Amino acid sequence: MTAVSPPYPRHLGGIAGRISTAVRDGLAVAWRNLIALRRVPRLLVFSTIQPLVFVLMFRYVFGGVVEPALHGVSYVDFLIPGIFVQTAVFGAMNTAIGLATDMQTGLMERFRSLPMARSAVLVGRTTADLARNVFVVSLMTAVGFALGFRIHAGVLSFLGGILLVLAFGFAMSWIFAAVGMAVGDPETAQAAAFPVLAPLVFASAAFVPVATMPGWLQGFADHQPVSKTAEAVRILVLGGPATTAVWQALAWDAGLVAVFAPLGVWFYRRAV
Repeated sequence: MTAVSPPYPRHLGGIAGRISTAVRDGLAVAWRNLIALRRVPRLLVFSTIQPLVFVLMFRYVFGGVVEPALHGVSYVDFLIPGIFVQTAVFGAMNTAIGLATDMQTGLMERFRSLPMARSAVLVGRTTADLARNVFVVSLMTAVGFALGFRIHAGVLSFLGGILLVLAFGFAMSWIFAAVGMAVGDPETAQAAAFPVLAPLVFASAAFVPVATMPGWLQGFADHQPVSKTAEAVRILVLGGPATTAVWQALAWDAGLVAVFAPLGVWFYRRAV
């Protein structure tokens, strides 16, 4: 008598079945990436050192110069929301490096040979990076409180700001997922990511008011996604009418995912 294996759940059919399979496979890949992070803790350590250096450097080196332009707002209260956003942006670079490493080591081909959703590799990587951002932002919050950072608009409003930062980090991960799949090796991915990151982070409202920049730079600095997200989070922390700023930030998140998620999947199908 021949034993007949029960049908694998992915063959149940229907849109709901395919979505369930894609979610399950994506979570499995995300868990695999988080386990790898646990086994190489130095990756997590260096992910937290960089924002700590930014906090200390801007707080104590540039704070005295910038604070007079803030009209009564403490610089540390102005700075920490920008640090949250900067942390999400720089953390997204790990998405490109991780995917490029998986391609270089042949792991992508192994995934491709398995009966799993094709989207799981990209969804798993971006989801794992989202989980890492939760840890890093929590640590930055604790460091900020130790340096004098305070919430002025209520705990719920602050938590809304944190969710906005995590959503922005998730959207940025899709940009660098496309970069990682396009270049195919970690060194090139890191080199290709920095020219994108530097103008977005430093020519923005993350660390200084846009009004202090040269006039020719203010147009870009005022309307790019890092500035919109930093301003929305800052309002949610300091208080004030936040609806317009939050919707603008969410619109950037949706636009980035709508453009770069299909692009990343296209690069994945072409590369593997």
